[in-house]
Amino acid sequence: MAASAGPEIERLIALLSKLPGLGPRSGRRAALALLKKRDTLLGPLTAAMVEAQAKVRTCSVCGSLDTSDPCSICADPTRDPRLLCVVEEVGSVWAMERGGQFKGRYHVLGGLLSALDGVGPEQLRVGELVSRVSGGEIAETILALPATVDGQTTAHYLADRLAPTGVSVTMLARGVPVGGDLDWLDDGTIAQALRARRPA
Repeated sequence: MAASAGPEIERLIALLSKLPGLGPRSGRRAALALLKKRDTLLGPLTAAMVEAQAKVRTCSVCGSLDTSDPCSICADPTRDPRLLCVVEEVGSVWAMERGGQFKGRYHVLGGLLSALDGVGPEQLRVGELVSRVSGGEIAETILALPATVDGQTTAHYLADRLAPTGVSVTMLARGVPVGGDLDWLDDGTIAQALRARRPA
């Protein structure tokens, strides 16, 4: 912490330092930037945070965040109710929506299975997922989980849990990104691209 900062500034730095991607140094820089621009940055940010705290809630259907429950995606009658995309966190919903290609609905797990971190199915929204898929309306469940050990473990577990429903379970394709140069790709990405190859 800054030795010459008052307790209010130190508390601001400490709180900012807890945000993902920020540590003590980044927290100090962010606090300084906010304090230098109190009228144009700190004030509006404070107001936005107070409003978000009061109005944002978790959707009881999919687990995403919105100001309404059910969220705007779950309540949208133009979305295809037969397609369900399972994601790790809310940020993944936002990423999928940025792409503008997926027109179904979502299910946010709230994390990934991880034996090392003590995260089992009970800590995730797995039961809710199985209930939704068993309801009879969903025709395909797309597992859009990270290509990590925990992501793959979670995907295999979910595929096993959903198998008795008879609903099609698919995973996002993985491999060479658009504009990707083979020389810069890691071995795992190249191997996955080879396994997922298709006719030209």
